[in-house]
Amino acid sequence: MSTRISGLWVPLVTPFKDGAVDFASYERLVAHYIACGADGLFPLGTTGESPTLDEDEVEALIERTLAIAAGRVPVFVGIGGNATRKVERTLERLRRLPFEGIVSVCPYYNRPSQDGLIAHFRAIAEATDRDVLIYNIPYRTAVNLSNDSLLELAKVPNIVGVKDSSGSIAQSLDLLARKPAGFSVLTGEDALYFTMMANGADGGILAASHLMTERFVEVGRCFAGNDLDGARRAWAPLASFVPLLFAEANPMPIKYCLWRQGLITSPECRLPLTRISETLAHRLDALSLDRLAA
Repeated sequence: MSTRISGLWVPLVTPFKDGAVDFASYERLVAHYIACGADGLFPLGTTGESPTLDEDEVEALIERTLAIAAGRVPVFVGIGGNATRKVERTLERLRRLPFEGIVSVCPYYNRPSQDGLIAHFRAIAEATDRDVLIYNIPYRTAVNLSNDSLLELAKVPNIVGVKDSSGSIAQSLDLLARKPAGFSVLTGEDALYFTMMANGADGGILAASHLMTERFVEVGRCFAGNDLDGARRAWAPLASFVPLLFAEANPMPIKYCLWRQGLITSPECRLPLTRISETLAHRLDALSLDRLAA
């Protein structure tokens, strides 16, 4: 499909109400982020609490995303896991749905070697004709896809990029220096968005961009226009705000803020996630809701 992966992508939360998916709130969010200028949407990732969703909920969320987006922005769906055959079966089950690509996380818990990681992603790429964006996040998976392995995988035609959450600036900068033409590097390290864009990243897939979305968009626009001073001004209010959204488990703080804004009906998460502490709630409440909406 060769979708060019760049700009600001929102890894959508999944709103819940009384234990069920709140589809009305979800559809409102999809429309909201397209209106705010998001370049792409990523449902069913970590921020979307995908491990807690049933198969029918997954399909319904993809269908709703595609219906509201209506081709205005690309949709890449989170489809990954630590059992390669199960991922392949999921791809087959969802084949009928016309999303542009997938974001597939490195296999977690079983800690495969680099050759295992390469074989896993090659098998996934062979199992689909859609674009594949690899998601490297050692903080959650306990395995780090090396740059050498990633660049080997970049030779696979439909592996088009990476959501880079390596947690290592040195590794990320090395990747940016070595990546081949046409292979997209989007940072998933929200607090490093400015730094990574300044060093040539193609964009970001940022949970924090659920809030102050238009400022995140403006950072990207300024970099695209070689306006470093403008990007710095747009980033300044985000620099201190972003860490608050990760002071407790994502997406609990983000859902709290979206609920306070009225964008979702409830800040509810599914177990094992609960709600943010009163201490963090007070800190977030100290911020102007107008500022969050800006």
